[in-house]
Amino acid sequence: MIVYPGVGSLSSSHWELMGDAMPCHLKDWEMQVHFKIHGQGKKNLNGDGLAIWYSKERMQKGPVFGNMDNFTGLGVFVDTYPNEEKHLEAQKKRYTPRTQRIFPYVLAMVGNGTIGYDHERDGRPTELGGCNAMVRNLKHDTFLFIRYVRRRLTVMIDIDGQHEWRDCLDLPGVQLPRGYYFGATALTGDLSDNHDIISLKLYELTVIRSEKEEEEEEEEITIPSVDNFELLRLVPAEEGMSTVAIFFTVLFSMLGCIFLIIIGLVGYNQWKESRRKRFY
Repeated sequence: MIVYPGVGSLSSSHWELMGDAMPCHLKDWEMQVHFKIHGQGKKNLNGDGLAIWYSKERMQKGPVFGNMDNFTGLGVFVDTYPNEEKHLEAQKKRYTPRTQRIFPYVLAMVGNGTIGYDHERDGRPTELGGCNAMVRNLKHDTFLFIRYVRRRLTVMIDIDGQHEWRDCLDLPGVQLPRGYYFGATALTGDLSDNHDIISLKLYELTVIRSEKEEEEEEEEITIPSVDNFELLRLVPAEEGMSTVAIFFTVLFSMLGCIFLIIIGLVGYNQWKESRRKRFY
């Protein structure tokens, strides 16, 4: 699959389905992706990236690396352009060393059909984990590895030409329904790159489970989710007050109580004084 340069502000995208567009009903699987990203653009003057999908929807073109937004399923993205960093530079702001990401960057996201991908922030709010991956214009082969076993998602990369996998993310508690579709997309915008998918290889894994594990996984998963990931709740929680708002609410409440006590004491003293005068 090769995505050609976009024209002006228009995007060029392409969808590639794996196999004969049949849904995947495997319980445990792994995928190896052989890919190549190359182009004439200098550092960070290229875009936008490619994605590997395991999703309910198929052939739905859109802004998320060529796929639709608010998708349902798993997306693993190779993001080659730092949108958020460029916006911060325009505002003369900078990342802190703790939060800065180096691009190209590989990240994963799980969507339930209601969560959008934040393109301006390079998916940071919904990122499950990731790693930097200098994959552009390399002379050797580059590979992406995605494994889903016992509801645990693992992503690794082999980009150094050493035929060794490097850890990118490892996350338990990932709930993915069966019967979704594998595919690949890529996207270019004002800047351009070539995104070559050389091969997509899917393997079924045989995993021995204990009786307890079988019981825990017996219930069918119908909606993608990730344990302890707040954004994937079906009903978004209402926003509570911030810490600052709570502080001032408590402060003014206490001041109000103190004011009422002072008023009460003054009134009580005046009442006592008036009663004392009546007796003389």
